[in-house]
Amino acid sequence: MLKAISFSIALTIVLTSLVVPAPAGPSKHLSENNALNLLFSTLKRDHVYEKRISLDCVTSSTDEITRTYYEFALHEKHNAKCGGNPETNPVVDRYRVRRASGEIELYDVVNDTWQRYDPKPRR
Repeated sequence: MLKAISFSIALTIVLTSLVVPAPAGPSKHLSENNALNLLFSTLKRDHVYEKRISLDCVTSSTDEITRTYYEFALHEKHNAKCGGNPETNPVVDRYRVRRASGEIELYDVVNDTWQRYDPKPRR
């Protein structure tokens, strides 16, 4: 009787392992949502906008998607809580997140170039 129960349990374990798929391994490239989450968590961690604007008062838009990066624009959110004219939402900064590496770049408006992200707070 004990052998039959042990065999039954072993058989159940084997069959279950054949039916339940293994967890997927890490993706080679970031999804758009993961890239945006990486960007916001990095900006929060580095306190980039701490003295300029609360990240609660920032929205984002995806401006471009290529096979190598996602380009995001961060906008001021204008509402009763954040202030400002609700009919406008000016761009705060533009970022690119590399799909394969997660590397972040910041658009330098003055020089019209993309720069490697520097965690120093922006003024």
